[in-house]
Amino acid sequence: MKNKTVLVSGATDGIGKQTALELASKGARLLVHGRSRRSGKETVEAIRKRSGNADVHYLHADLSSFGQVNDLAAKVTRKYGELDVLVNNAGVFLREQLFSEDGISRVFAVNHLAHFSLTLQLLPLLLGSPQGRVVTVSSVAHVNSPRIDFSDIEEINSYIDYSAYALSKLANVLFSNELARRLEHTRVTSNSLHPGAVSTKLLHAGFGMTGLGVEEGCKTSVFLASDDSVTGVSGRYFSKLEETEASALSYDPTVRKNLWQLSEEVCGIRMEDFI
Repeated sequence: MKNKTVLVSGATDGIGKQTALELASKGARLLVHGRSRRSGKETVEAIRKRSGNADVHYLHADLSSFGQVNDLAAKVTRKYGELDVLVNNAGVFLREQLFSEDGISRVFAVNHLAHFSLTLQLLPLLLGSPQGRVVTVSSVAHVNSPRIDFSDIEEINSYIDYSAYALSKLANVLFSNELARRLEHTRVTSNSLHPGAVSTKLLHAGFGMTGLGVEEGCKTSVFLASDDSVTGVSGRYFSKLEETEASALSYDPTVRKNLWQLSEEVCGIRMEDFI
């Protein structure tokens, strides 16, 4: 990973933090995203110390805000000017429905729309890489979302915490698969993954349980971001370092297309503007 630049969203805690540490240890220039400046500073210092890599930097943004997502993409482009790997890792689970400053359900805004928008805005950098990679952290929970009601995709009228989370994770896989299709004639790949049931704040808050350590939970993210064996592999879903089947719905081209169009409309951007 030497001479490669990697951005990991939600990298100041849990799986994201361990993913950042592992990739920094492999020699990458690491861009650590978070929404707490204090945690960001502490994370950068810890990763630099543990990895022996001084090329680790913090980027601040609240991913529930379209404006801050735009600022994050602009800063990466302006300040660093290159990007080889984007790990869309940040995620939230909320017991009650909360809305962003843009009036969007925060679970859907952070877990899907932010990564949709960020990825599209960073495509020029990824396309300029010898082998750009987009890695999106989903969850096996996506299989529990059997359909998408495009008339109420944020579940504003029927909010159930787990259902909203599962829907956002299905959106991750749909987005990843559709992005891969749209980039199939480029050198940029797009894959999604289930990290396992990992002992993070999200798992405890959402499910009241503990699970695997973050060292285990980050393995598939790190694998997809760095391993030579997946060079050129795109549009796949992984778990435990291996390709596996996602839900049948995630392969439906009509559903993928509808989600993509809705996401462009809500975010106010189009892929064509960046390629």
